[in-house]
Amino acid sequence: MSSLALRAADEGGFQPPTINDTHLPDIIPWGAEWGTFFGKAMLVLILSVIFIVWFFNTAIRRKSLVPTRTQFIAESIYGFVRHTISRDVLGEKHFKPWIPFLFAVFVFVLVNNLTGAIPLIQMPTFSHAGVAYAMAAIMYVTWIGVGLQKHGPKFFWLSVAPSGVPKPILLLLVPLEIISNYIVRPLTHSLRIMAVMLAGHMIMLVAAVGAEYMISQGGLLTIGGVAAIVGAIPMYFIEILLMVIQALVFTLLTAVYIQQAIEVDAH
Repeated sequence: MSSLALRAADEGGFQPPTINDTHLPDIIPWGAEWGTFFGKAMLVLILSVIFIVWFFNTAIRRKSLVPTRTQFIAESIYGFVRHTISRDVLGEKHFKPWIPFLFAVFVFVLVNNLTGAIPLIQMPTFSHAGVAYAMAAIMYVTWIGVGLQKHGPKFFWLSVAPSGVPKPILLLLVPLEIISNYIVRPLTHSLRIMAVMLAGHMIMLVAAVGAEYMISQGGLLTIGGVAAIVGAIPMYFIEILLMVIQALVFTLLTAVYIQQAIEVDAH
């Protein structure tokens, strides 16, 4: 950020940071400018998986009647996913086989979102469109796979033609359902988390660079710079809250889609 503020000062005015300023050069370049091969986002993804495996293995290995802090956190996260997401959405009949999957999705998204709270990392992995699209694609394929396994090829018709609807209305409803379920659904599933993670962190970055620039200019601008820093502190914690909420929303929608695939003939 210091380099951004100094560059702005050299150019004679404040230059807001861009998305490109949040990316580090590719660790292993592949003949591209940035972000198309092994870069920071992929490294953070790998490290997040290593951290998750280590954390929960540690929690399981040291189980005790009076839980340690690590065991308590692990059990709380599992209990939250099991009861609040899996059972409440999928129902008593279907929820148990899906607990591990939904638990893995929630923890993976949560950890990768929270990496954005680490200053040197700056942007969380899900602020990258490619990462968000890939994750949503996995959920999309899972949803369709569950429907085909449960209902066979007729799943595609059941998913766009609700039972009990008069045939004339189906002529209008079916095209809308196709667009909603097979185009809009995966796009919104990915863009929702990407947009929130990107927008919030860009606001924080603009505030930080702007504050540093104003302080470097001295005079009355110093007061504005200090005020921006003070205001960024509660914003930082709001961002952390949004990271948790987006992990919950992403997992909750995944559970809803799975539930709809299982009981699509009842809709």
